[in-house]
Amino acid sequence: MSDHPIFNDEHRAIRKTLREFVAKELTPFADQWEEEKGFPDSVFQRMGQLGFLGLQYPEKYGGQGGDYLCGVILAEEMMGCLSAGVAMGIGAQTDMVCALLNKMGSEELKERFLRPALDGEKIGCLCITEPDAGSDVAALRTINERDGDHYILNGQKTFVTNGVRADFAIMVTRARGSEGAGEMTLFIVEKGTPGFIVSRKLEKVGMHTSDTAEITLQDCSVPVENILGEEGQGFYHIMWELQPERLFGAVSSVAAAQIYLDITLKYVKEREQFGRPIGKFQAVRHRLAELATDLEAARQLSYHVAGLILAGEFPAKEIAMAKLFATRMANRMADEAMQFHGGYGYMMEYPIQRFWRDSRLIRIGAGTDEIMREIISRQMGL
Repeated sequence: MSDHPIFNDEHRAIRKTLREFVAKELTPFADQWEEEKGFPDSVFQRMGQLGFLGLQYPEKYGGQGGDYLCGVILAEEMMGCLSAGVAMGIGAQTDMVCALLNKMGSEELKERFLRPALDGEKIGCLCITEPDAGSDVAALRTINERDGDHYILNGQKTFVTNGVRADFAIMVTRARGSEGAGEMTLFIVEKGTPGFIVSRKLEKVGMHTSDTAEITLQDCSVPVENILGEEGQGFYHIMWELQPERLFGAVSSVAAAQIYLDITLKYVKEREQFGRPIGKFQAVRHRLAELATDLEAARQLSYHVAGLILAGEFPAKEIAMAKLFATRMANRMADEAMQFHGGYGYMMEYPIQRFWRDSRLIRIGAGTDEIMREIISRQMGL
């Protein structure tokens, strides 16, 4: 991965440092955090202290001043912790919350929220999905109403990554009586604000180390200065945010699939049946060859799109293609890895079952496969 021509020597040095950190301070705890169904807030603090949360953000706000590819490298190397839930929790901070704060925030909001978020001192979450609205963002029903120099928020959000532990939330709302994409506004709501209630921590099939919350707003009063971006433009702000989040999903899926493949290759070379390693059987060799080909295709597509973004483009169609192809590939790789491991792959003591469970979510989050196909087809003029 690090030898691809879009990366320079500085990128390679960052990758080396990140890889060493992950191997030393995160990977050894993967099984423990999986059993505990969570990882400590100290991971955010430690990564903030080391500058990893702010790799692609301005030095003015405590970031490292790197380019977009630094964030790509973080997404890839975090998968080496062997816990996709940890990677997702960190990714929600760096590529969802901080991305919106940096792009849309006022100077005051950047000082109050972006700087401590990059330091790892404040954890944020992004609240979009509701019980009756997910893929159809324009159908969201969380309401905001002006009340002097405050807004009163009412509604319910679900599937909120980092929602249980978050110090603040970016909340997608709409003006009462409005419909469709119009009149939607983003607000930053701080933990402890009356009416901001973490209703429950949700239990998931996979991603056990990532906390996922249901959040209720009951007459929650938020000051006008906590509006993020332009009032009434929230829908368009979120449509922008989803683009880097989707590519994050693509590149992290490629990195995960590489790990699944490497572990499987080692296993099939060692596991013997009928007097020889199972990797010597043509049926196994050829399936792995095809999987490796799909993996490389996904990597090259993802890097191509990352290069376009680095060049200042924002190719919605290609981003959707990368997410659709890479996440489906990773899901298939995890499934085949379990198959090659046989009964051992299905046992809780082996990491393959965790990879299999965790890999399924990314085909849903940040836009489902179906939404990606819809975006691609519309961009094709269909």
